[in-house]
Amino acid sequence: MEIQGRVLVYSILGCPHCMRAKNSLQELGVPYTDVSLEQYPHARHDLQMRTQKRSVPQVFFNGRHIGGNEDLQNLIKDKEAWQAAIEELKSTPPGQDAPPIPDPSTAVKTSDPGDISCELDEYAAFVKELRSSGIIKDHWSGLSRHKNSFSGRAFVDWVVETKQVDRERAVDMGQALIDRFFGHQVKAETTFQDADIYYRLLEDDDTHALNAGPSDCDPRPAGELGEDLRKLILKIYSSYLSADGRKVNYKGIGDSSEFEHYVRLTKELVRVQIAEATRDEKLAFFINVYNALVIHANVTMGPPVNLWQRYKFFNTVKYIIGGQQYSLQDIENGVLRANRRGMGMILKPFGSSDPRLKVALSEPEPLIHFALVCGAKSCPPIKTYSADGITEQLRLAAEAFLDGDDGCQVDMAKKTIKLTQILKWYSVDFGNNKKEVVKWVCEHMGEGDKRSQVNELMSGGKYSVSYMPYDWGINA
Repeated sequence: MEIQGRVLVYSILGCPHCMRAKNSLQELGVPYTDVSLEQYPHARHDLQMRTQKRSVPQVFFNGRHIGGNEDLQNLIKDKEAWQAAIEELKSTPPGQDAPPIPDPSTAVKTSDPGDISCELDEYAAFVKELRSSGIIKDHWSGLSRHKNSFSGRAFVDWVVETKQVDRERAVDMGQALIDRFFGHQVKAETTFQDADIYYRLLEDDDTHALNAGPSDCDPRPAGELGEDLRKLILKIYSSYLSADGRKVNYKGIGDSSEFEHYVRLTKELVRVQIAEATRDEKLAFFINVYNALVIHANVTMGPPVNLWQRYKFFNTVKYIIGGQQYSLQDIENGVLRANRRGMGMILKPFGSSDPRLKVALSEPEPLIHFALVCGAKSCPPIKTYSADGITEQLRLAAEAFLDGDDGCQVDMAKKTIKLTQILKWYSVDFGNNKKEVVKWVCEHMGEGDKRSQVNELMSGGKYSVSYMPYDWGINA
C-alpha cells in the first residue's frame, strides 16, 4: 500500500501489545515507522504532551492520535471508519500537527547484551586449588554428616603450609571465601574460625537452583548485573515472541545461542552483592530476575499445567542470589512484599533468623503486581525496569494494565466494576476492603473515560465489585 501520510507507532522492546499493533498494521499492508522509546527516550515527553498517556503502544495516523492497541483494533473492526482513515492516509501528507520522526543521530546507543563479559575474581583460582587440596570430604559431627565439607582448622593448616602465611592471615582468607559467596559455614553462620567447625563451597551444596555452579567473575553491583540480565532476556523474548505477541516459542529460546549465554550470565547472580543495595535497586533487580527466572524455568523444565504443578513451580524454581536460594515465592512475597504471606501460605517466607530478611524491602510495594510476569495469559505484559525512576516505571505499568480490559472492566448500566484476580489475591496490599481497593485502582488509572466512570460509581455509592476469571494458560 502506498500512502502520502505517515503512521507512527511508539513502542518499547518486549511489549506484546506493541507487537500486536505492529503485526496488525503489517497484515493489513499499512506501512509504519516504529519509534522505540528506549532508543529515543526524549520522545516520551512529547508523546505524553500529545496524548496525556504514559503507556505504549501509541499509534498516530498523521496528526490523528488513534490510541493504544485496543483502540487500533476497534478502529480496524469498524470497516467504514477504517476505510475512511486509510483513504485519508493515501491522499493526505503529514501536516505540522503530526508528531515528527526522531533524528537517528539522537538515538541512545545501548550495549549489546551478547557482548557482556566479566572481570575474573582473584579468589576463583584459589578455590580451584582448594578443591584439589584433599581437605574437602564428608565429615561427621556427632550424628550429623556434612557432605563435601572441610573444617576451619584443616583449611588454615593447608593455607599456612601452601601459601607461607601466618594463621591470622589464613583466617582472613577463609573469611573472604564467605564474604565473596564462594562458601559458607554448614550451620549458616557467617564468621570463619580456626576450629573444628565445618564449611562447604557453595557449588557443593545440594541444590536444584537453575543457576547452580561456580562463577569465576568478580562480583558486580546488583543494578549493573540486573540490567544486563534484563537486556538479554528481553532480546530473547522479543526475538521468540509470535507476531501477534501472544505466544512465546520456548523451544526456540532453548535452542538459541542467546539463551546459552543467558544461562552463563545467571551464574553471576550466585555472588552478586545485593544486601546493601538501595530500595530502588532492589525493586528493579528482583522484578527483572523474577521475570527472567520464569522464562528460564519454562524453557528448561516446561510450564506448569495444573494447580499442583503451579504450586510446585512457584515454590521450587530457584536462583542462588548473593549466596542464598530464592524461589519465585521468596522473591515476590519475601523480598518485594516485605515478607508477607502469599496465596496458600501459612507462614511468612522468611523466619526471624533468615539472612534473606536483610535483603527484603522494609515496606511492601503494591505496584510490583503489575510488573511481575508469571507466564500466564492473564499476567501483565513484560516490561523494562531500571533502578533510575523505578517508581514512575511501575506506575506506568499499573496504569497501562488497569486501563486495559485485563485489569478492569466497568459496566455503567449495571453499575458493576470487574477487577483482575490479582487485586483479590493481594487485596491487603491495596486496601482494607473492596471500597479502598477500588479507590486505589481509580487513583492509579490514566486520565480517561474508564477512570471517570469509576469515579462516578464511587461518588454514587451504589455499585458492585467482582473479579474476573484468571487465565492460567501458558503463553507458549
